Amino acid sequence: MPAPALPPLTALRVFESAARHLSFTKAAAELGMTQAAVSYQIKLLEERVGVPLFLRRPRQVVLTEAGQRLAPDVSHAFTLMAEAYAAVRNVAEGTLVISTIQTFATNWLAPHLGSFQMKHPSLAVRLQIEAQIVDFAREEVDVGIRSGSGGWPGLTAHQLFKACFTPMFSAKLAGIDKVRTPADLLALPILDPRDPWWEFWFRAAGVTETDLAQRLGTSMGSQASEANRAIAGQGVAILTPELVASELADGRLLRPFDLTATDGNSYWLVYPEARRNVPKVRAFRDWLLAEIAQSTDAQPG
Repeated sequence: MPAPALPPLTALRVFESAARHLSFTKAAAELGMTQAAVSYQIKLLEERVGVPLFLRRPRQVVLTEAGQRLAPDVSHAFTLMAEAYAAVRNVAEGTLVISTIQTFATNWLAPHLGSFQMKHPSLAVRLQIEAQIVDFAREEVDVGIRSGSGGWPGLTAHQLFKACFTPMFSAKLAGIDKVRTPADLLALPILDPRDPWWEFWFRAAGVTETDLAQRLGTSMGSQASEANRAIAGQGVAILTPELVASELADGRLLRPFDLTATDGNSYWLVYPEARRNVPKVRAFRDWLLAEIAQSTDAQPG
């Protein structure tokens, strides 16, 4: 069954205000319109209804019988819409949705997020773990954490830290006592040897000949998973120090060399430019940038 035809919403809004004030002048002031525009919208509505809704008298308007029947229901409808909008807005403004890659969520954000929630106890946080780049125009996401070179059209991007990487392993891994030079790592099991980061790092270390292309290996798809394998003593992983800071601090992971390499990418906080002053976005941005600066300053070396 098709929905009944409705007159223009603007005309109904003008009618509701004029009926409540019994004045076109006051309705115009409330709605930020001219009195002529109010009169036009009322006339438009009356033409759609088929009967007059107001009696025009000198310096006064009075509702007709039809207007009296229509006014309470229209006023009630606008009240319901306003309440529904307020309820949805309160929920939306009270929940911060963060789209992030798994490694950043697991290894950095989760351990630090408690301090943000202590500062903003009325703001709920929902994480969306996803490998693909979020489309802010199509998904209900407030901010995103991305890895890349930056420069996304329509988005404000704040660099968090460079995607540097260096080999790491566990004290459980056999043969680490023989590692003296970067080339010595090739005698150990290499986790995900096809990862292009390995070639970047070995080239930076002056090792130009490797057998990585011929090695078989399993790609776990995230640094978090590779770090767990390395901690278990399964081999050498190539990881970003900022994302395994606690594992390095407590000795679960060891880095045999201070040398780090980079492929030119960084980790970024991004959000639509139009939402830069939304309170919850601003609160998370300010907290994250300060927290990143503090944790980066605390890193050794």
